[in-house]
Amino acid sequence: TQALVIVTLGTSSDEQKIEALEGSTYKSFMLHYKFPPFSVGEVKFLRGPSRREIGHGALAERAIAYLLPDDDQFPYTIRVVSEILESNGSSSMATVCGASLSLMDAGVPIQEPVAGIAMGLLKEGDRTVILSDIIGDEDHHGDMDFKVTGTAHGVTAFQMDIKIEGITRETLAEALEQAKQGRRHILSIMNRTIAKPRPEMSPHAPRIHVMYVNPEKIRDIIGPGGKVIRSIQDETGTKIEVDDTGKVTIAAVDVRAGKSAKEAIQRITQEAEVGRVYMGVVRKITDFGAFVEIFPGTDGLVHISQLAPERVKKVTDVIKEGDSFPVKVIGIDPQGKIKLSRKEALGLKPDDPDSNL
Repeated sequence: TQALVIVTLGTSSDEQKIEALEGSTYKSFMLHYKFPPFSVGEVKFLRGPSRREIGHGALAERAIAYLLPDDDQFPYTIRVVSEILESNGSSSMATVCGASLSLMDAGVPIQEPVAGIAMGLLKEGDRTVILSDIIGDEDHHGDMDFKVTGTAHGVTAFQMDIKIEGITRETLAEALEQAKQGRRHILSIMNRTIAKPRPEMSPHAPRIHVMYVNPEKIRDIIGPGGKVIRSIQDETGTKIEVDDTGKVTIAAVDVRAGKSAKEAIQRITQEAEVGRVYMGVVRKITDFGAFVEIFPGTDGLVHISQLAPERVKKVTDVIKEGDSFPVKVIGIDPQGKIKLSRKEALGLKPDDPDSNL
């Protein structure tokens, strides 16, 4: 039996939508099992997935799902596809083993490697023989197909098909124990190739950055008709998703593009902090001071008394429109108006724009 198992990583927009009587839900992990006719030497039309393929995929998906990382730790949509190239029994268990190996190779931080084994049973009168890792003929002529998946420490899923009326508790216990020994043996062989997830993902996988912003700033990120978010995506080549809680997910093909998009969003969503020094640009001068922009879309007033240590008679004696210089935020009133000081920022450098974000 041979299975080619492929892992594809995507963003939340790639999740599978499930529409049921209870309502709509979304799946961020999918495992699809494909059993083409040529894998057993047959020639047939390639149609949609059969009941058998759906069932085997569901079993393998359940075997893996409990060991996947949380969304906060690994915010990717994961799709695993198992292409059965040749089958002589236990292709679903080959799918489980292949899925575990391919997930670790892709850098998905699963908790432990997972393996599966198909157990069989021959019963004649009072005599029973339990078989391990059954092939096609043993499945066809035998009395049981008992698939058991799990890690070195426990079972994650199982499925039993029997052709007899039932089995005893003792037979079940013996089959589980024999399956455990077989599963551990398979895991030891798998571990020779890869025993734990790679520390870094494949270079072909998208890079996802997650950040949180004030929900009130969401409209600023999106812009009128989506103009702002589209321009950031076009300029950086990234894909940006924003939800109502203020969670921003940035998917990029490389680290540099993701960083550029993150910085663009930070510039839009950052808020003035009292005590912090910014590089400001004079936008308007009045008799009582100057309005200085500290970052795009946000400005504050530098009162004439805060321009210099000495007394200033006329604002234009010290600054003019277009000048840039460090300013310190000395206060924010209840209406959100920002008070700035040039004299308190003399000799200081603007803070790192990423230091407080």
